[in-house]
Amino acid sequence: MIQQLSVFLQNEPGKLAAITTALAEGGIDLRALSIADTTDFGILRMLVSDAAKARAILEQKRYSASVTAVTIVAVPDVPGGLAGVLTILAGAGVDIEYMYSLIGRGEDRAYMVFRATDGAKLLETLAANGIATVSNEELGIR
Repeated sequence: MIQQLSVFLQNEPGKLAAITTALAEGGIDLRALSIADTTDFGILRMLVSDAAKARAILEQKRYSASVTAVTIVAVPDVPGGLAGVLTILAGAGVDIEYMYSLIGRGEDRAYMVFRATDGAKLLETLAANGIATVSNEELGIR
């Protein structure tokens, strides 16, 4: 599993720029980014080169940040590739909390970030069906 950084932020102009600037100044590379928002606030989810260092940088700037485990799935990069993986997971009863795509991709694979209510069941189902996951090393993550 890979460590994801989640940041709670006010839905105001400049907040996202401030966060990404702070990370850049700290030497943190972004690998993936997703924002789920409401009218007043958002949750920024990121895969970064060093989650612990990024969390420390953001907490020093007074942002509320947490680290959670997610799984990166190598989805066949063909029409219906994602649908096939999701059908297998649904058939096994794996509940996906959320997912988003990764910046970049493999030669013939797209990368998707998955967070499931039962991470072990997600990994077991993927392995049983020959669906590859992506390692920290492949993404340049510490």
